[in-house]
Amino acid sequence: MNSLQRFAFKLFGHYAGKKRNKYAELRNALLTARMKVPFEVYLSTAYLGSILAGILSAVFLSLVTWALNIPGMITYRGAAPDFIITLSQHALILGTILAAVMSFAVIGGITFLVFLLYPVYIAGNRKRNIDATLPYAINYVTAMSTAGIPPAEIFRQLASSTIYGESATEARFVALEIDLYGKDLIEALRLVSSTTPSFRMKEFLQGAMGCISSGSNLTEYFRNKAEQYALENRQTQKMFLETLGLIAESYVTAMVAGPLFLIILQSIMSILSRQSQPFFLYIIIYLIIPFGSIGFVILISSMTPES
Repeated sequence: MNSLQRFAFKLFGHYAGKKRNKYAELRNALLTARMKVPFEVYLSTAYLGSILAGILSAVFLSLVTWALNIPGMITYRGAAPDFIITLSQHALILGTILAAVMSFAVIGGITFLVFLLYPVYIAGNRKRNIDATLPYAINYVTAMSTAGIPPAEIFRQLASSTIYGESATEARFVALEIDLYGKDLIEALRLVSSTTPSFRMKEFLQGAMGCISSGSNLTEYFRNKAEQYALENRQTQKMFLETLGLIAESYVTAMVAGPLFLIILQSIMSILSRQSQPFFLYIIIYLIIPFGSIGFVILISSMTPES
């Protein structure tokens, strides 16, 4: 823990400990993300970070509101009750207080939501990485099993490898349960399979547990799984390439041909109607095209398998 986390835990640790049942999904996300932060510490940091972000935003927005006299820019030309007229004499003070309260609530709430969603994001990235590297990791495991290396040592060797990404991290936790906590291999596989974010890894570990418990041929099981996941990988990559081609065609239609046609059409209409400020043209150029392109980039990035 860093100093900020220690300070947050001192302030909110007791309160955060009472929220374990309420934030059960957050606890599971922290486990699947393999974040080395206890639940109480992380939730305490989320509370403190949200409060600090809310205070800073409230101070900044209230200063801007006061300096620019934003409430004074608002004019109302209709009838109003007497108490509204009375309050309008203190519009600057009330507006500054309202801006501070709203910014504290909104920015603080958004910050807390980001803290809650961050472990889910990390777990999702780990799942993609595990699914991408698992077929190659199983080939490595199969080679060692064929050489007669015991199963526990196989997972230790996989854990020490640096080329199998998050699959090696899951094997590292299996080895950790065996060597540090004294669990047997089956219990270690059970614990890791219950917390891994990847369904493929869960299925693989549970199958290995069944083979070890029943005394089946573990090497043959590894070999079959390697072939199965290699075939699934090829199918997934083929589907991804087909989807990528469809997205590329959609991008050309929606972000190249479509805006170009609208720009030409709007330009002609502006000339004919003698408009000096073609606002729709500005919207196309400065909003639709850049934000649409960013949306396509985010879409492709979220779909791309981990390398």
